[in-house]
Amino acid sequence: MVKTFTEDLRAAAGEQWDRVINHRFTTELARGDIDRNVLKKYLIQDHRFLDAFVVLLASAVAKARCLEDRIPGCEFLSIITGKENTYFERSFEVLGCSKEERAKIPDEDVTKGFVSLMREVSSEGTLGEILSVLVVAEWSYLSWGEKVLPITNRDEFLTYEWVDLHSGDYFNDVVAYLRGLLDKEGTLINEEGKENCKAVFLKAIQFEEDFFEMAYAA
Repeated sequence: MVKTFTEDLRAAAGEQWDRVINHRFTTELARGDIDRNVLKKYLIQDHRFLDAFVVLLASAVAKARCLEDRIPGCEFLSIITGKENTYFERSFEVLGCSKEERAKIPDEDVTKGFVSLMREVSSEGTLGEILSVLVVAEWSYLSWGEKVLPITNRDEFLTYEWVDLHSGDYFNDVVAYLRGLLDKEGTLINEEGKENCKAVFLKAIQFEEDFFEMAYAA
């Protein structure tokens, strides 16, 4: 059976992909026993991706090849800027982390790097390269979200809602949509284009692993 382009990209990530989706952050989050300082650090830094991610997704919508390919991306944009953003605000309130406190906390190196990649690809990348970064972000999160869903503790929204946002039928559809677009690009671009997609895909999965590790660093 011939692999799709996205399957080839995931295979190129090798064991690093597995380390990301099996990271202890994901299981501790799902069980609800994650250290709140770890979660706080993670959420503060993750929230700083939001603007760059919205630009990245909007760039994919703008560069998509037809209206049919744009509509699901537009719908997903409304989720990112609505329900997911609201989760952050409610979480910061529960964690006692004010806007003023967050403003005093600098960006971590991995945050700077990942934001830089998103903005660079948004402004200068091809549709395939933009989709490659999006697919890493969303497919890796779906993979761990679905894996930990059966063990997810339902006592506190702070932990279970982040799992819910990255699992379930709708998010599966989002990832299938993004993968489908990238698989289509894989049939249309030349070998150089495919190599460029692989390069940014591998950069993105490195940032995903580094980001989880950052949350635990002293």
